[in-house]
Amino acid sequence: MTTLSLLQLVSPALPVGAFSYSEGLESLIQSGALKDEQEVEHWLNAELQQGALRFEAAALSHLAEDLLCWSTHADLDARNRIRDLNGWLLANREASMVRAQQRQMGGSLLQLMAEMGHPLPQLLPLAWPAAWAWAALSLQVSEQEMVEGYLYGWVANQLSSTVRLLPLGPTRAQVIQHRLLPRIALTAKELCGANPRQLWSGGVGASMAQMAHAELYSRLFRS
Repeated sequence: MTTLSLLQLVSPALPVGAFSYSEGLESLIQSGALKDEQEVEHWLNAELQQGALRFEAAALSHLAEDLLCWSTHADLDARNRIRDLNGWLLANREASMVRAQQRQMGGSLLQLMAEMGHPLPQLLPLAWPAAWAWAALSLQVSEQEMVEGYLYGWVANQLSSTVRLLPLGPTRAQVIQHRLLPRIALTAKELCGANPRQLWSGGVGASMAQMAHAELYSRLFRS
């Protein structure tokens, strides 16, 4: 059942509102920085290798371990570590709208998990990465699949945004997703169990694009 649970978590039908965010892609496409399929693929590949997304993916196993301690033993030290890491991950997102996105999606996922019979004891206000770790833990998704699914879902949501912003088409988007599968698997393998605080990010361009989104004259996506 693990694989089926993971399929549910990465489904575009997951009611967390991911479809309404572009995370800077709309700014990049409107400015002409990304104009075609090759440039979009290059951008996604670069974010998988160098972006702040890596911090979140690396933190998943640590969050899941502490969430298990908190949910089964009410370990206050584990709860404090969860809060600390959750806040640290949010602080690494420079754009306020991305922090708001992470909080909204995390809250929506925790609500969904509660309705599926997996409430988090004494509900913590968790952002998206920590909520994802709780969902994976509750549905017995393995550590490797948890990290792979997080990265896969991010790419899928970015491509969903791209299809609505460029004359790309869903078929070509799926081709990009397929070509990025080895990179997703390799990145997940590198990040499983890694200390997120010892990683680095080269995602300055992504952060600037995310902050510029609110200044766009017209927008398809939330900011």
